[in-house]
Amino acid sequence: MMRALDPEVSDAVFVTLEALLPAPPTHRIGGGRPRVPDRLIFRGLLQRIVTGAAWETIEFLLDHQVSDTTLRARRDEWVHAGVFDRLAAQARAAYDTIIGLDTGHVVIDGSNHLAPCGGPGTGVGPGQKGRLGWKWCTGVDAAGIPLAWTIDGANRNDYKMLGPTLDAIAADPNHLKIGTLHLDRGFGYASLPDRLAGYDITAVDVIPRNHPGQGRTPLVGFGHRWVVERTNSWLSNFGQLRRNTDRRTEHRHAALCLATTLLITAKLIDHRNHHTRPIR
Repeated sequence: MMRALDPEVSDAVFVTLEALLPAPPTHRIGGGRPRVPDRLIFRGLLQRIVTGAAWETIEFLLDHQVSDTTLRARRDEWVHAGVFDRLAAQARAAYDTIIGLDTGHVVIDGSNHLAPCGGPGTGVGPGQKGRLGWKWCTGVDAAGIPLAWTIDGANRNDYKMLGPTLDAIAADPNHLKIGTLHLDRGFGYASLPDRLAGYDITAVDVIPRNHPGQGRTPLVGFGHRWVVERTNSWLSNFGQLRRNTDRRTEHRHAALCLATTLLITAKLIDHRNHHTRPIR
């Protein structure tokens, strides 16, 4: 996702991020080494999410101006301060103000990827040949803008992640109302209407699952579901998401927040330059 390295995009994201950063801690006895600039830390995080390289490799790419230990420590500092969550929330709010989120059609689907270092929130998913993986289940608007997501191990069924994803969408302070919810066959259980009760969803478009002896039900096109496939493809272009080497769930969530912010920022810049609504 080399567009994320475009200074026009990365500079705009850093300006927003800088305003969200917590005050730096003070040295307990005064003095100490000069603090590594936040801009350099952000540059390292940007290179890592795009390439998926190891922390030691990022240190090398930054000409050893900052250690891999400092990069991880500052990342953790920002995670604990909620910086990445607020960064993604501000990006969505800016998109909603400038272009407008279209929740008349919302699509939810999961995406599995490798997580070779393991840790909580990982598991062996189908088709991964015994390798550990993780997944995100994301809900997008009609233009493919991520509204919210949940993450879990690659062995977690999409259907079990539906409720938490809807809860995350409903928790948006703008109280986004879902018109038609589009789901693929993996969500087409008989208990789906009961699970969606209470979410104030106008309509549901879902392909029912096959029953024993029924034979295969032909799939005719993607319909509105293609936008979430495109969004998952965009996110999968980030090396850190495609093959994640983090060992903690909060770090994977922070990576998704940063990737989403970069995607939305690029779309807002394109809108400014072309004054047209994104192609759906």
